Amino acid sequence: MTKKKKSASTKKRVPTIVVVGAILLFLFYLFTGNDPLGIFSSPEDSNITAVIGSGGDWWQVYFTDPLPDYDPNNMDGTVAAELINQINNAQETIHIASFEFNLTAVAEALIAAHNRGVDVRWVTDDEFGLETDEEMDRGQFAMLTAAGIEIVDDARSALMHNKFWIFDGQIVWTGSTNITKNGIFRNNNNVIVVESAEVAAMFTREFDEMWAGEFGPRSPSTLSEQTTIIQGTPVEILFAPEDKVMDELVPLIDQARDNIKFMAFSFTHDGLGDAMLAKAAAGVDVSGIFETRGSKTEYSELPKMFCANLAVRQDGNPGTFHHKVIIIDDRIVITGSLNFSDNANNSNDENVIIVNNSDIAAQYLQEFQRRWQEAKTPDAIDC
Repeated sequence: MTKKKKSASTKKRVPTIVVVGAILLFLFYLFTGNDPLGIFSSPEDSNITAVIGSGGDWWQVYFTDPLPDYDPNNMDGTVAAELINQINNAQETIHIASFEFNLTAVAEALIAAHNRGVDVRWVTDDEFGLETDEEMDRGQFAMLTAAGIEIVDDARSALMHNKFWIFDGQIVWTGSTNITKNGIFRNNNNVIVVESAEVAAMFTREFDEMWAGEFGPRSPSTLSEQTTIIQGTPVEILFAPEDKVMDELVPLIDQARDNIKFMAFSFTHDGLGDAMLAKAAAGVDVSGIFETRGSKTEYSELPKMFCANLAVRQDGNPGTFHHKVIIIDDRIVITGSLNFSDNANNSNDENVIIVNNSDIAAQYLQEFQRRWQEAKTPDAIDC
């Protein structure tokens, strides 16, 4: 018996509201990358933390882009994968001054580099570096030591808070990113990579001082030797506490003509905050994002700025908003390990890089806009 075909009038129709809803969800996913119902994401997507990056002839910039779910054993598509590429490409030296560490894949890459003859050395913090390495589920520094890689700590109460890597005396990797699971997978962070023998020499001099045991305010300043020009871009390097970093940053704020944007894990330095308030009063557009938890302390600059009607928000990351960035007049970028605090300025070992380049600034401005959209207006502030 031949089956009768269903007429058009008897076919099941998809309700219009469902179609419209699906289109709206797809557009939301397309423009935000968020897939609340898991309709458009492949199963592998939930285990990958994106890395956002762009670069030029001598520079590269990366930003972490945390996702809710991640596989800490999978470095694919992460900032850590970019770092491992640098390690694998090193031929002679990898000298590291980095605060924390718990990524086994990076330890394995460093051990492989050491085994092929690369001089690998690491300066870290005593408490948050070597002592923390003894905790459960850590031990990456112990892996390095067992492989014959030398590690030096600061052996003092203030922090060795630097975050810089020097490859072959030619390439410097720095920014706000700790080489940890949280730093890579959960926190908002930035990395800037600079290919310049002159810049590498500045960082190498600082590394050598710490390797020789010179930490904190007693270490010598070589500020007059820490500027260069790379293909027309002025670059300045600062090290705290010896270079009195805030004395260098506040004048840059004072020179702002049009706008200042900042992203801050900790912003408690009154002098820097007052300089931004003064520029706002003079008509400069000042806006910024504070890490939510840090902005709730009595020392935070957030209440003063909010009550002065500056455009300030608290971050929207359920992890940690770990940037330490200032962007001035869409050209000057200030970043590195230094939080905007008295301790960072006066006590900790820190590094800062200042570049005057609109292309690099554009990358940081895009990151600012991404995080601004996630951030929220502060509430419950008594002015």
